[in-house]
Amino acid sequence: MAFAVTSSPAAISGSSLSRSSASSDLKIPQIGSFRLADRHATVNLSQKRRAVKPVNAEPKRNDTILSHAATTSAPEVSEKVEVEDFEQLAKELNNASPLEIMDKALEKFGNDIAIAFSGAEDVALIEYAKLTGRPFRVFSLDTGRLNPETYRFFDEVEKHYGIRIEYMFPDAVEVQALVRSKGLFSFYEDGHQECCRVRKVRPLRRALKGLRAWITGQRKDQSPGTRSEVPVVQVDPVFEGLDGGDGSLLKWNPVANVDGKDIWNFLRAMNVPVNSLHAQGFVSIGCEPCTRPVLPGQHEREGRWWWEDAKAKECGLHKGNLKEDGAAQVNGDGATTESDIFNSQSLVTLSRTGIENLAKLESRKESWIVVLYAPWCPFCQAMEASYVELAEKLAGSGVKVAKFRADGEQKEYSKNELQLGSFPTILFFPKHSAKPIKYASEKRDVDSLMAFVNALR
Repeated sequence: MAFAVTSSPAAISGSSLSRSSASSDLKIPQIGSFRLADRHATVNLSQKRRAVKPVNAEPKRNDTILSHAATTSAPEVSEKVEVEDFEQLAKELNNASPLEIMDKALEKFGNDIAIAFSGAEDVALIEYAKLTGRPFRVFSLDTGRLNPETYRFFDEVEKHYGIRIEYMFPDAVEVQALVRSKGLFSFYEDGHQECCRVRKVRPLRRALKGLRAWITGQRKDQSPGTRSEVPVVQVDPVFEGLDGGDGSLLKWNPVANVDGKDIWNFLRAMNVPVNSLHAQGFVSIGCEPCTRPVLPGQHEREGRWWWEDAKAKECGLHKGNLKEDGAAQVNGDGATTESDIFNSQSLVTLSRTGIENLAKLESRKESWIVVLYAPWCPFCQAMEASYVELAEKLAGSGVKVAKFRADGEQKEYSKNELQLGSFPTILFFPKHSAKPIKYASEKRDVDSLMAFVNALR
């Protein structure tokens, strides 16, 4: 992971700066280990006192494994940030615009904060940083398994903004050991967590040890089951910063409250370069073997690690923001309740006994289509509108539309008896056949579901 440093024209007015002219004997901050000489303060859970010294700089490459950013002298600005409650700051900024949040983050942390750039739509973060007029840094993780289009996009972004993205790479020995012992595609068999830990989480951990804050592109609507409570600013609950220990790193999420469609409206309005994979149906973009386009009716995160359960669709970079079981809440007697989905008078809610009886019938008066779901699953949530519309279209047609909640204590039964692989699973129970037919397509728009029903009823 590495940093790119850029500076606004206003900050270097009257001077011309080029990469070739950067002085080689200037003190250079190093990723994962740099500490500016005039900083001796430590960061506690909710407070920070430090002097901010903005640096107007243009980066320079060298031949070492970890790149550095060259700095030039600039007027020293001594700005005291008094004891601060970041939970209170999060509340104050909750309704602020992404630009305002970005400006506040860069103002407070100067050289000690960097933007995490993945090569997807979070290029919006770089655009917001540019619009503040403040110097900013950009870093990215190169896992070694990104799409060619993503690498070309990195280069395009560097040229568009006049910056250098520096990269943090996984440890070669760790990657070698993983591949030699388990092969190149072990994650398809035993889950993606181990590979992500080697290629992403550990490199990120090393990089963040050189910072006091970082900026991410997390949004609440990216994954309703795991990211729905992401604040705009927080003490990082997982990683440590420059001073080490709990509370030594702040995490800023300027677009946490922004809808994905609004992010794209912003990118189009500003004529910002975007990854060409988006035009091919990719929404959430990660490593090539673990990312694919999404289809109509699918949630954007369903293109990631599609062979796994919805709750597993995080790589570990934002583990501290994971929310258990979506809308789960505790009521007075200690039991959990969750907001249900697929609510319509045209839908039949099946109990365990109901679906057992339906499955036992060898001859039915009507055909049935049933979705096996979990309310917390973002992919079930994403198809809710199309499935409810399907129920309304089929009302009175001789095909019953139903739902069966198949998580929790019903999950083992559903796996063993109802072909449940992942949520959602859709089954069609024909009128004159005992065995249900599983809907194999991942297109969950109403037209595709209607075609499935019409072919079988």
